[in-house]
Amino acid sequence: MRSQIWIAVSVYVFVAIIRRRLGLAMSLHTILQILSVTPFEKTPLDQLLSAIPLQKSQPHPNNQLKLFD
Repeated sequence: MRSQIWIAVSVYVFVAIIRRRLGLAMSLHTILQILSVTPFEKTPLDQLLSAIPLQKSQPHPNNQLKLFD
């Protein structure tokens, strides 16, 4: 169990370092999603992450109930 936590923390820090060094504007979550889909490609990370255009998300309608007003 502890090893899984350390691996998760290590991967998060590693991706944060990659994001900073490459000067990427995308979120860590997006980068992690891209890396989870393409683990066995031989494409360099800078080319892999710069080749994917950012998709602007459409605002969701505010249909969630508010717990506190």
